[in-house]
Amino acid sequence: MRIGELATTAGVSVRALRYYEEQGLLTAARSSGGQRHYGESAVERVHLIQTLYAAGLSSRTILDLLPCVDAKVNTPESRALLRAERARIDEQITQLRSARDRLDAVIAHSESPTSGCTHVEFAAAMVA
Repeated sequence: MRIGELATTAGVSVRALRYYEEQGLLTAARSSGGQRHYGESAVERVHLIQTLYAAGLSSRTILDLLPCVDAKVNTPESRALLRAERARIDEQITQLRSARDRLDAVIAHSESPTSGCTHVEFAAAMVA
């Protein structure tokens, strides 16, 4: 199938498919005129890529995992990679919670009867 048909069938943009190809996540045969042609399995591959992106994985990590996916095996290395990604996401969650707590403090300060534009420096200091 051609790139537009794959995009429609998989529910992604043509630009996304080109990006996946640039990243080595998706391959296409080329016609003599340079047009991309994908096999039927490309729809499933695109859905997998989308699922892994939605799980917070980077293109590089997905590329590292694809050989295991293609071989239908998991290895200690692939499991370790997934665990490391989960730890990275956990750290991001911790940082976001901390940022939310600081923002809550700023909001609370801004709602105080004594707050005002003259106290912006104090609120900024609370965040630091």
